[in-house]
Amino acid sequence: MTGSLFKGNFWSADILSTIGYDSIIQHLNNGRKNCKEFEDFLKERAAIEERYGRDLLSLSRKKPCGQSEINTLKQALEVFKQQVDSVAQCHIQLAQSLREEARKMEEFREKQKLQRKKTELIMDAVHKQKSLQFKKTMDAKKNYKQKCRDKDEAEQAVNRSANLVNQKQQEKLFVKLATSKTAVEDSDKAYMLHVSTLDKVREEWQSEHIKACEVFEAQECERINFFRNALWLHVNQLSQQCVTSDEMYEKVRKSLEMCSIQKDIEYFVNQRKTGQIPPAPIMYENFYSPQRNAAPPGKATGPNLARRGPLPIPKSSPDDPDYALVNDYSLLYQ
Repeated sequence: MTGSLFKGNFWSADILSTIGYDSIIQHLNNGRKNCKEFEDFLKERAAIEERYGRDLLSLSRKKPCGQSEINTLKQALEVFKQQVDSVAQCHIQLAQSLREEARKMEEFREKQKLQRKKTELIMDAVHKQKSLQFKKTMDAKKNYKQKCRDKDEAEQAVNRSANLVNQKQQEKLFVKLATSKTAVEDSDKAYMLHVSTLDKVREEWQSEHIKACEVFEAQECERINFFRNALWLHVNQLSQQCVTSDEMYEKVRKSLEMCSIQKDIEYFVNQRKTGQIPPAPIMYENFYSPQRNAAPPGKATGPNLARRGPLPIPKSSPDDPDYALVNDYSLLYQ
C-alpha cells in the first residue's frame, strides 16, 4: 500500500479547518467499533457452541436410546452414542477456538489504539499550535492595520497644520507622526514575523497531516485485512465443524450398514428360545368314558369324541316311560 489516497483527499481550503482529519478519525473509530462488534459476536457464538456441546454431551450420556437392543443393532447404537459424544466434544472445542479468536481481535484493537494514540497526540499538538499562531498572526495584522491608520491620521493632521502659526502645536503633530511611523514599522515587523511563523507552523502541520494520513491509511488497510481474515477463519472453523461432524456420523452409517436383520433375529432366537414343541390339543373327555381319567387335562391324545355319546338303544316297548315317540322322532326325557 502506498498510503497516497488519504493524504491526497482530506484537505480543506480553510487553514483552521480539521474536517479532513476529523473525517478520517471518525472512520477509524467506526472501524474499531466494528471489530469490537465482531469480537462480541465471536464470544456469543462461543457461548452458544459450548452450551450446545454440553447439552448434547448430557443427552448422549444420560438419556437412554435403545438400551435394550441386541446384537448388531445394539453395536450400531453404541457407535451412534459414541459419535454423538464426540460431536459434542467438538462443539466444546470450537467454543474454545472462537474465544481465542475473540481474544486476538481484542489484542489487535488495543494495538491499533496505542499506535493511533501517538499520532493523534502529535496532531492535536500541531492543531493547537496552528490555531494559536493563526490567532497571534491575525492579532498582529489587526494591530498593524490600526497603526497604519494612526500614521495616516497623523500625516493628515500635519498637513492640515501647515498654515498654523502655533509652532508648539506643529512640533507635537510632527512628534506624533514620527511616533506613529515607528509604531507602523514595529507592527509591520511583528506582523511579518507572525506570518512567517504561521507559515512554518502550517508547513509543520501539513507535514504531520500527511504522515498521519499515511499511518492511518496503513492502519485501515491492516484492519480490513485482519478483519477479513478473521471472518474467513471463522467460517472455515464452522465448515470444519460440519465436516468433522459428518465424518463422525459416517461412522454411524457404516455401523448401520453392518446391522443384519437376520442375524439379530437369529441372535434373539438363540438367546431367548423356550422350546420347539408346541402344546398338544386339549381333548374332550366323556364323563361316562372309563378312560376319562387316563390322561391329565391338556395332555389327552385320544380321538376327538362328539359332544355327547350315542343314544342308548331302547330295550322296552314304545310305551316305556324312558321314551316317547312323536311321529318319527324320539325324545329323551331328562
